[in-house]
Amino acid sequence: MSKLTVVVPAYNESEGLREFHARLAAVLDSLDLESEILYVDDGSRDDTYDIMNSLRAADRRVSTLRLSRNFGKELALTAGLDHVEADAAIVIDSDLQDPPELIPTFVKHWREGYDVVYGTRASRAGETGFKKMTATGFYRVMERLSSTPIPRDTGDFRLLSRRALDALKQVRERQRFMKGLFTWVGFRQLSVIYHRDPRHAGQTKWNYWKLWNFAIEGITSFSNAPLKIATYFGLLAAVLSFMFGLWVLGKAFWFGDPVRGYPSLMVVVLFLGGVQLMALGVIGEYLGRLYVESKQRPLYLIDEYHPPLGGD
Repeated sequence: MSKLTVVVPAYNESEGLREFHARLAAVLDSLDLESEILYVDDGSRDDTYDIMNSLRAADRRVSTLRLSRNFGKELALTAGLDHVEADAAIVIDSDLQDPPELIPTFVKHWREGYDVVYGTRASRAGETGFKKMTATGFYRVMERLSSTPIPRDTGDFRLLSRRALDALKQVRERQRFMKGLFTWVGFRQLSVIYHRDPRHAGQTKWNYWKLWNFAIEGITSFSNAPLKIATYFGLLAAVLSFMFGLWVLGKAFWFGDPVRGYPSLMVVVLFLGGVQLMALGVIGEYLGRLYVESKQRPLYLIDEYHPPLGGD
């Protein structure tokens, strides 16, 4: 019989974890395959990990993994997928925005031969208009800039086959944008359209500052377009400055030029200075990522791991 592992990364999700597990367990009970649930605690500060262990005591399919500190969702997800030994894995958040009831559809398409089956959001309930607008803009920008075609309006909710998991394990970069890596591995992929629900309990851990940094992470991980844009922008500024210099020279030669122009000089100096600082900032983003990669630190550290009681 095929085996499925559901990987659930969580950070301070104690309020809704029991309800999530109840819905997930009901779905897994309806499947005609062996299943496990791996909860990954990303250094939570509340009693999330205690609840995970209580769920493990009550359900023999549950295993728990606790990281030594908060490494961030991308690395917590990586830690969970590294521990999957099943024929396929489902990635889902515990906030119930992504419905567990969609898992049988994912499994159906996996059995049809697809290696990656991902959920694409047709709507995003419970989110502000500004959040929806920025999310839409981000995915459109990624689509235009990235050489890897990252699907629009698609999060981490998906199924990965065994060979997709094995391929993903070979990618050990430290600055990880999992949505891009899931697509990068290739193989047969299929989208399933669904309506995203509002968060069941608790508060989102993603503020706009974190989302902004996450967007930069995604763009710099899968595109060198910002470097090209900085180059083209610098070239354009140089051409305009040269043309302006010719105009000033011609004006002085034909008509004379009294000592004036301090405001225009300051505008030009500040503009070019801003362009240079922006270009240095873009270079710094990429250089910083090279620095992190060169240190070769472990992606994550594990505090505790408890396998399912059914497997002891």
